[in-house]
Amino acid sequence: MPPLPIPMPTDLSTLLMAMDLVGVFVFGLSGGTLAVRKKLDLVGVMVLSLAAALAGGVVRDLLIGALPPASLGDDRYLLAALAAGLAAFLFHRPINRLGKPVMVLDAAGLGLFTVAGCSKALAYGLSPLPAALLGVMTACGGGAVRDLLVAEVPRVLREEIYAMAALLGAVVVIAGQRLELPPVPVAVVGVLAVFTLRVVSVLRGWSAPRAPGS
Repeated sequence: MPPLPIPMPTDLSTLLMAMDLVGVFVFGLSGGTLAVRKKLDLVGVMVLSLAAALAGGVVRDLLIGALPPASLGDDRYLLAALAAGLAAFLFHRPINRLGKPVMVLDAAGLGLFTVAGCSKALAYGLSPLPAALLGVMTACGGGAVRDLLVAEVPRVLREEIYAMAALLGAVVVIAGQRLELPPVPVAVVGVLAVFTLRVVSVLRGWSAPRAPGS
């Protein structure tokens, strides 16, 4: 029998659902925008959008026993991902004028999915370390699949600060729970921490440590 989730405050549950759906749309936009940049057709744009938006959450839900996965049990997830792909296909020019659109969208999705993934893992009774890892995996999984589908090395494996930014967000969520702080402000701070570290690291050229002499 899968573990039963720990009841969450209604306001937090609503916020996590909103974060999940916004994260799906944002990551879907990043996948669709990348697909357009790679000159894929409409089907390719939709596939990349779905992969980026849903892969991480599906794996998370399978690992914690939340079945069926949220994206398969609630049509809003698929609709949000498909809407994001269609938006990227039709409006890629104004999106690209924003400057570094994939990176910015990716950073936003990274923060939203980290907090939602870690919080859901904690709600299903996981201890802090596996909950943090699942939060990171939720955030990074879709982007990794997206990059692999267009034959790019996933961002999570490059020298840019990526998984470390997600880990920071997971630590914020876990610390907030341990200190019994109000969950909604903690979730918002977690998302902002991930987004800020990710964007600043790219703008300033920060990178994760590499092996000495490599």
